[in-house]
Amino acid sequence: MEAIKRRMNALRLEADESAAKVDELQQKVKGLQQENLAKEQEIKSLSHKNQVLETEIDKLETGLKEAKEAAAESSQHGSTNEALQRKLQVLEDEAEEADKNLRETNEKLRQTDVKAGHYERKVQALETARDQWETKYEEMAKKYADVKKELADFVAEIGNI
Repeated sequence: MEAIKRRMNALRLEADESAAKVDELQQKVKGLQQENLAKEQEIKSLSHKNQVLETEIDKLETGLKEAKEAAAESSQHGSTNEALQRKLQVLEDEAEEADKNLRETNEKLRQTDVKAGHYERKVQALETARDQWETKYEEMAKKYADVKKELADFVAEIGNI
């Protein structure tokens, strides 16, 4: 009888220890579930941020393309300007023959110089804008690479868990 009582007490102690261990393990499970939920939220946040950055990169690429087109257009204006200057030289040669033609040619020269200055300012502004877009693109490409690396590292950590 004494052996049965000792056995019963031992089983009760073992049952109490098992219940305590179950409670402890349930707490760990809850903690891990909360941690997993937090990690999933962080993954969603990073995915959204990545999507926003990709959209912004697309916008910047479009802007860069437009800036390059504007720069090409600007160079076309430069060749147009050169053609106008050649025509002006011809008109100046003819203007030497007559005083009236000289006044007309001088007026055209002034207008051409104004246009040339305008085009030069336009070229400078476009080159500045292009440089800014290229700088922004490089910065965004670097940010994108950094975020992509962080995401890869994070996914690797999650995979290890």
